[in-house]
Amino acid sequence: MKILIINGPNLNILGEREQEIYGSKSFDDYFMQLQFKLKDVELSHYQSNSEGDIVTALQEAKQTFQAVILNAAAYTHTSIAIADAVRAISIPVVEVHISNIYAREKFRQKSYISAHAFGSISGFGLKSYELAVLSFLELDKNE
Repeated sequence: MKILIINGPNLNILGEREQEIYGSKSFDDYFMQLQFKLKDVELSHYQSNSEGDIVTALQEAKQTFQAVILNAAAYTHTSIAIADAVRAISIPVVEVHISNIYAREKFRQKSYISAHAFGSISGFGLKSYELAVLSFLELDKNE
């Protein structure tokens, strides 16, 4: 199975920013561990701080990948364009958040994406990405 992980704004500085919320590990370091652990899955990742680039990555994902894991970060709470892109593509998308967005500020508790996603996982730290991969593998096994 080929899965694309798309990360939104500020996730390129994981390990540096707000470590009490996001931890001290960079996404690149975590991604290498994830690839090692899930050797039977072809994982790729893309990060952008730009909303339009994320929309384009979602639209293009269906040409190469069977599923997408999307951490739109702050765009989760503001971007109708990203939500529309998730709704428009024909492959499943799991929305992921490192922190529990429902235990944070009120404005972070609204997701424009979740209504169009296959599922949503939040609050398990970087492990949220692994849980999303496992959900796709389970779905694939049951089809």
